[in-house]
Amino acid sequence: MALEIPHNALILVADGKKALLFRNTGRNGEITLREENRLSPEFSAQGPSGSRPEDQSPKETGEATFVKQIAQTLQAMKQQNGFEALVVVADPQTLGQLREAMHKTVESSVVKSLDKDLTNHTPEDIAAALR
Repeated sequence: MALEIPHNALILVADGKKALLFRNTGRNGEITLREENRLSPEFSAQGPSGSRPEDQSPKETGEATFVKQIAQTLQAMKQQNGFEALVVVADPQTLGQLREAMHKTVESSVVKSLDKDLTNHTPEDIAAALR
């Protein structure tokens, strides 16, 4: 039996270049996604934790920095009681980076994670993948 995604859960769908935030408006075990926000990288000269490591490409640094920005956004939302339950859908690399960057209070809210890149899919396709 699949884990039920609660009504009003926040669903993050991300890769290293963009992130979409949805809200589950479905009830009684149904998944109906309403887009709430789109996040895009805010590039700076800084890497995910300071200057860019020499063995990391600018693309890798940009993606790692963006993942850190996503984690900070989630933490700010959590502090403002923006969600109780969180679902994370991301490609395997981004999912791993998110897990490392997430604050413990955000991490404890994760009710489901899916290691797939669905950023270019419709809300209906994303909902189907979560069932």
